[in-house]
Amino acid sequence: MNNEMQSYKCIDVNEAKELIKNNKVTIADIRDTGSYQEGNIPDSINLTDQNIKEFIETADRSAPLLVYCYHGNSSLGAAQHFANNGFTSVFSLDGGYVGYTQHDSR
Repeated sequence: MNNEMQSYKCIDVNEAKELIKNNKVTIADIRDTGSYQEGNIPDSINLTDQNIKEFIETADRSAPLLVYCYHGNSSLGAAQHFANNGFTSVFSLDGGYVGYTQHDSR
């Protein structure tokens, strides 16, 4: 077992968009459901306390997983949690959804 402290990678919006464009990536939105419904990264899954256990049990853990929150803080802990649960290619979006949408509106 790999005992590195950090087994995920922080990436910026440009890197995230490349990952989304070029790979079959699972996108996990860990914000609350209301925020998710107001706006989200296309094809993302809203993970909540109600469905995260099922997601971890059923997801392809070898597929790239991009995790984002509001500003890129909560996603760090979530990314580590996924890495600890056997996901091998986990990314946390720096700046979160706010950074993503501000980048998008240029």
